[in-house]
Amino acid sequence: MSVIRALESADLPAVAGMFQRVLRKERTEAPAALIEYMRRFYLEAPGCGGDLRSLVHVNDAGRVSGFVGVHVLPMQFSGRQLRAAICSSLMVEDHERDPMAGARLLKAYLDGPQDISFSETANDISTKLWTRLRGVVLPQYSLDWVRVMRPSTFVLGLSASRMKLVRMLSPFAHALDRFYCRRMKSSERRWSGVAADGAGHGAFRMSEIDSHTFAKLIEPLTAQFALRPAWAEGLLDHILTDAAQKTDLGELVYVSVTSPVGTNVGAFAYHARTGEIGRVLQILALPGQAGPVIDCLIDHATVRGISGLRGRIQPALLEAMLGRRIAFLTVASTVVHSRDPELLDAMKNSQAFLNGLAGEQWSQLIGGRFT
Repeated sequence: MSVIRALESADLPAVAGMFQRVLRKERTEAPAALIEYMRRFYLEAPGCGGDLRSLVHVNDAGRVSGFVGVHVLPMQFSGRQLRAAICSSLMVEDHERDPMAGARLLKAYLDGPQDISFSETANDISTKLWTRLRGVVLPQYSLDWVRVMRPSTFVLGLSASRMKLVRMLSPFAHALDRFYCRRMKSSERRWSGVAADGAGHGAFRMSEIDSHTFAKLIEPLTAQFALRPAWAEGLLDHILTDAAQKTDLGELVYVSVTSPVGTNVGAFAYHARTGEIGRVLQILALPGQAGPVIDCLIDHATVRGISGLRGRIQPALLEAMLGRRIAFLTVASTVVHSRDPELLDAMKNSQAFLNGLAGEQWSQLIGGRFT
């Protein structure tokens, strides 16, 4: 008879192998580095253990055939201290043998002691399971955004991930972009690119900072959200340290933004590698200041030679993005579940700070390489 129980250290090789086959679509054996990372991520990271644990599904043959990863995030809402359980790496094998395994696994996770359950990476199958179990899709949190700065290099970067030989065309793409972008004015807003000297962020000033300084800015720049993270000591440092290890995406750069009178109005963090598409981990902005902060991000990335930017949407940024030639696409859904109607309303009404650092995009399981 199949059972669902808490993840144990001995399960990690089987879970890592399933991760390779089901989520990464790779036939190679799970590398030792992936197994070790999962050990740290699911069993040893700050907040692991206690009554909120990752779960495995063990089939009637005694083999691990399903898994749901759980990452604990302390949150606060109107003075209340809460616990959120972030669902990551929901996967099941042998659907034909036990077609209800995924539903039972997800239900066991949702029935846990957490106040809020959510995921920002739910695919179509997972989303259907969530909604059948009274989960709610948040469309306003479920978009990825893309801004093209260097069109030829941007297109080349998309192709190079599939065809290694395409990289031989890189010098030609860079030359074409220089020719094209130098003929654009800073005041122009084009879907196809950004002027060589940037989009024009006015008198707002940017300063590159370290992760510790960035972490200090998060609380004052998210105070406007009714539901927001309340990172325990050591947890935020752990998250930022982990995010910085995704070296294939480039250096993790932190930048603060100040107004013409010297007031700190925002900050952003993104992975930057010259000639590649920058992956934005987080944008922070005071109410009414999202536009200048986004302009600063685009200009900063342009100066570093980034071909484009991609990130996960926050509803508070959407209005400012609409006028800045930013495109949107749906890759995965943000889904939530709570037994508290007040918490659900806060999330439905965009009063929650979710995605990015308050999610799982920082994890090496998304965009990391293990060899």
